[in-house]
Amino acid sequence: MRQYLQSVDRYHILGVNLHEAKLYEGNRYSITEVPLDNEMPVTIEDALGEELTEPHLTSASYGGAGQGTSSMFHGHGSKNDEVDKDAEKFFRTISTLIHEKYSKPSGLPLILATLPEHKNMFFKVSNNSLLLETSIDVVPETVPREKLIQMAWEIMEPAYLAELDKLSESFSQSKNDKLGSDSINEISKAAFEGRVDTLLIEADKIVAGKIDPESGKIKGADINQPDTDDLLDDLGELVLKMGGKVKILPQDRMPVQTGIAAIFRY
Repeated sequence: MRQYLQSVDRYHILGVNLHEAKLYEGNRYSITEVPLDNEMPVTIEDALGEELTEPHLTSASYGGAGQGTSSMFHGHGSKNDEVDKDAEKFFRTISTLIHEKYSKPSGLPLILATLPEHKNMFFKVSNNSLLLETSIDVVPETVPREKLIQMAWEIMEPAYLAELDKLSESFSQSKNDKLGSDSINEISKAAFEGRVDTLLIEADKIVAGKIDPESGKIKGADINQPDTDDLLDDLGELVLKMGGKVKILPQDRMPVQTGIAAIFRY
C-alpha cells in the first residue's frame, strides 16, 4: 500500500507542444504517463473548437522523433500572429485544466516540458502556483525515458532536499513543543483520535502489528503470519482517513530511528 502514499520525490511533467498535451507522473527513479480525464481536451482542435483560427493549420512537426525538431506550419495564407493567438489560447486552456484537475488535488510540483520557443508563452499564460520556474526544453516523446527522468530530477532535487529539511525541522520543533512523537504507540493513539497532522514514514521499514479498531492500541503480531499487517501502512491509511498528511522518506533522511514520526494538531 505504501507505494500509493505520497513520497516526497513525486512530481508531474506537463509535455506540451502546439498540437497536444500529455501529463506524466514521476519520482527520482521512474516516470509514467497519466491517463487524462476523457472530458479533458488534449489537442488544440479539441481545446479551441470553433475558435481555432481558420483556415485550419497543420504542422509538419510538433517536436517529433527527430533531433533538433522544430515546428513548421503550413497555414495556407495564415499569419504568424494567428498561430500565436491559437497557441496562447491552447496553452491557457491546458494550464487551467491541469491545475484544476491534477495539480491542486495532488499538490505535486509541475515541470513544464516543451520546446524552448514555446516555454515563455506558456509561463506567461499559466497561473498554476505549482508550476516550477525551470523547465525541460524538449517534448517528452523525443527523448528516451531514462534521459527524461535524469532531466526532471536535476530540476526536482533541490526542491526535494529542501522539502526533506523542512519536514525534519517541523518535526523537531513540534517534538520540542510537545506536539510531536516518534513513539509508535503514542502515534497510533493520536491517529485513532484524529490528532495527527503530518505522518512521516520510513520508505522500506516494516513493523508487524495491528491497530485495535475499538481503542487505537497496538497489538503485536508476527509479520510472517498471512493475516498480519504492516503497522506503518495501516497508520498511514488511518491518518489519511482522518484528514492528515502522510509523507514517505528515505531512511537516511528520517529525523528518527523508529521508522515513524508524527506532528500533532494538538
